[in-house]
Amino acid sequence: MDESSQIFRISTWVIPVLLAITLHEASHGFVALRFGDDTALQAGRVTFNPLKHIDPFGTVILPIMLLLASGGSMTFGFAKPVPVNFARLRPLRPGIVAVAFAGPGSNLVLAVASALLFHLVPSLPDGVIPWAQATLTVSMLINLILFFFNLIPIPPLDGGRILVAVLPENLAGPVARLERAGFVIILGALFLLPWLGQMVGLDLDVFQWIVGKPAFETMLWIADFVGLK
Repeated sequence: MDESSQIFRISTWVIPVLLAITLHEASHGFVALRFGDDTALQAGRVTFNPLKHIDPFGTVILPIMLLLASGGSMTFGFAKPVPVNFARLRPLRPGIVAVAFAGPGSNLVLAVASALLFHLVPSLPDGVIPWAQATLTVSMLINLILFFFNLIPIPPLDGGRILVAVLPENLAGPVARLERAGFVIILGALFLLPWLGQMVGLDLDVFQWIVGKPAFETMLWIADFVGLK
């Protein structure tokens, strides 16, 4: 891939990734405030200003490294988690579910909005159309990846917090205690299992099973639903 093509592909990822992770975190803060917790507001995080949510590694370094490693074809990232005092939410359990789902829910909304914006692309100048089409496609994909990834029912991901909120107390406690080891479990499932699978000749790519394929299939469904050909 020549340099100009690589720059083009990388540029189509920058805006979608930044918007996706910023809106995800800001939505947690907005919904927490609605349920009585102003912790995020006091921290200046109830805002759609991306500068308030940027994590130097997760929002800048990691996405750039992945873009360069993939030749501009794939990236991933995260923002600084919005602080939420879940004990202050009222009502408690519905509040936890609403705050946790707000992040991935915002990504689903962005994915649908990106699909709808395709209808405006033909009105753009000819030279901008290929970039706009590529950027909107990436926006749909990255937001759906974030949607499914964050709904994995393992704390500290949003899906894990939702699971803790809906389980009976005798089951919620043990699941909640997984939070300390949650990211180790997730990273092991995403990276170690596929590597072990390659060693023994098995397909153990859990990320593709529970995130990649559902995201791609949902993207096709949304495109069909909004009338894209």
